[in-house]
Amino acid sequence: MAPERYKEYEHILVAVDCIIFGFHKNELKLLLIKRDFEPEKGKWSLMGGFLDDDESLDEAAQRILKTLTGLHDIYLDQLHSFGDVDRDPVERTISVAYYALIDVETHDKELLKQHSASWFPIHSVPELIFDHEEMVLSALKRLRRKASHQPVGFELLPEKFTLPELQKLYESIYDTNLDKRNFRRRILSMDVLEKTEEKQKTNSRKGAFLYRFDPKKYSRKVNNGDSLIFKTLKP
Repeated sequence: MAPERYKEYEHILVAVDCIIFGFHKNELKLLLIKRDFEPEKGKWSLMGGFLDDDESLDEAAQRILKTLTGLHDIYLDQLHSFGDVDRDPVERTISVAYYALIDVETHDKELLKQHSASWFPIHSVPELIFDHEEMVLSALKRLRRKASHQPVGFELLPEKFTLPELQKLYESIYDTNLDKRNFRRRILSMDVLEKTEEKQKTNSRKGAFLYRFDPKKYSRKVNNGDSLIFKTLKP
C-alpha cells in the first residue's frame, strides 16, 4: 500500500515500447504489430506493454521481446523516455523505449503470426500510432552512432556470414553505398573476424568464404587500448 504522503500525487502509467531491428535479404528491417484494441485499433504499432509492479524496466522489455519473438538474452539497450502530456489519448502515460537487435532467422515465426506482426524495410515503414515514429527515428540514430564505434552490427547477422553480407549490413545501417575493395581492406585490418573453411555458394559457383566475429579478440584489443573505430567503414 502506498504511503500516505504519496496519495496527493496523480497516478501515471508507465509503458515500455520496443523498437526491434532485424536484417534480412540485405535490408535493415523493423518489426511491427497490428494493434488489436482501441484506440488506434488496426493500425501499426511497436510492440509494448505496461510495467508490472514486480518488475524492473529491463525485465519488462525482456518480457515483451520474449512474448513476441520467443528470444531471450539478445542485444537490448534503453533508448529514451517519452512523456508528452497528450502522447496517449486514453490516460497520461510515460513510455520508456528500448531498441533490440536480433537475427531474423532465429525468432519464432509462429509467435509473430499470433501477434499479427510483420517485418518492414526501414524505408517502407507504414504510419505508426502515437509517437512511435519518433521512437523509431531516435533508435535509428542511436544504432548508427553505436555501430560507428562498437561491433553491435554483428548482432543482426547469423553466427557465420560472408564479407558481402557484412558490407550490405553496414550499407543498410548507414543508408549509403560502400566501395567493395575499401570495405574489405578496412574490416579485415581490424583483425576481429575469424575466417572459416566453409563457403556460401548461394550467389556463385565459386562461393564466398564464411567469417565469424571473434568477441574475445575484440575484447583483448579494446583492453590493450586499440582504437577500433567502425565508422571508418563509412566512405
